[in-house]
Amino acid sequence: MSEQAKNEWLEWIKAIAVAITLAFILRTFFFATSIVEGASMDPTLENGERVMFNKIIYYVDEPERGDIVIIERPVKSYVKRIIGQPGDSIEIRNHTLFINGEEQTQGYLNDEAIDATRDFGPVEVPDGKYFVMGDNRSISKDSRNGLGFVKEEEIIGRTELVIYPLQEWGLTK
Repeated sequence: MSEQAKNEWLEWIKAIAVAITLAFILRTFFFATSIVEGASMDPTLENGERVMFNKIIYYVDEPERGDIVIIERPVKSYVKRIIGQPGDSIEIRNHTLFINGEEQTQGYLNDEAIDATRDFGPVEVPDGKYFVMGDNRSISKDSRNGLGFVKEEEIIGRTELVIYPLQEWGLTK
């Protein structure tokens, strides 16, 4: 093998090593994927969709109302929407969500989900915790029933886009 061929192979090996290292760093510290399991986020996210989530966003910013987040618990991870932040008062009355006494518009819900939202609260969200709900209110295990308030450190990222199936590819809202 000529010296030029050896150098070319060495350059290829370096390029592949750099690409693998970059992919590992991005996957470990910045972005990851998760598969939506169940129908609790319908119609926004459907069972079986693969979403990409941003792992670094909450190191530089705080979770905001409306964010669709990945919650990591010891047995299972959940995809839910943040409804209440620390200190908020949450109440659902006559199928209407009130935060701190103000009626909320939930444009991401369809009429069926709104009609399925039962009365709840009022409850105050403790410091360092968040109140989350699924968009499919009739079947969602969330802060109202079983999941409880979510600690800030349990929120491991914000979903950014659906990456599979390809026909669903796009930003999440």
